[in-house]
Amino acid sequence: MGSLFDLTGQVAVVTGSSRGIGKAIAHRMAEQGASVIVSSRKQDASEAAAAEINAAVGREAASAFAANISSKEALQALADHALEKHGEVTALVCNAATNPYFGPMQGIADEQCQKILMNNIISNLWLIQMLGPQMVERGSGSITIISSIGGLRAMPLIGAYNVSKAADMQLARNLAAEMGASGVRVNCICPGLIRTDFARALWEDPEILKQSTAGSCLKRIGEPDEIAGMAVYLASPAGAFATGQAFVVDGGATIR
Repeated sequence: MGSLFDLTGQVAVVTGSSRGIGKAIAHRMAEQGASVIVSSRKQDASEAAAAEINAAVGREAASAFAANISSKEALQALADHALEKHGEVTALVCNAATNPYFGPMQGIADEQCQKILMNNIISNLWLIQMLGPQMVERGSGSITIISSIGGLRAMPLIGAYNVSKAADMQLARNLAAEMGASGVRVNCICPGLIRTDFARALWEDPEILKQSTAGSCLKRIGEPDEIAGMAVYLASPAGAFATGQAFVVDGGATIR
């Protein structure tokens, strides 16, 4: 029997994968046998991450293609490149997101709110519309959206971001219902506090980190690899019966 987590022969596109959670997902998918396209806004950062992954796994598993998620044309170029290079994409991970505003929703500017909603919701839908049809035609595929426990909770300083992450969960549920009969699965992962640059303000200072993790069961911050494992599961045979779900990986923060 092969490993339930074997991704040999799979082709994965991971957005926002030059660092943090996205990079960990790309690395671990490559480690399990997948060919991976690393994508972020900057080509040099994407190439550096791909080179690091290839060195770690000992083969040319990862390649790089820059795409700004705010541009539909850039995402179309990414999708076209992936299909031209590999012939198919079997696993899509929509990880890239943005949060340009920190404060109460009463004070958010229109352009900030629009940017959050466009980059964190609409861009995911765009890329799924671009790569989903070949999955439907083939009769198999896995789509994973990286949401957040913020989509499950009210937080006074990142409300618009949380709205976008709640919408991602509903996007996954709707798409799972639409695409499931064709063998395509769509899920969300909802991380808690993870040690990434995106969340640096919540963990860099030891006292703030202590406060940030006080309400969780494990009393510690998570690591990017602890999200990557769930992404590998969802793309692998182990996750073949999972769809339309929001998998919370937060050290027990949301149950307290």
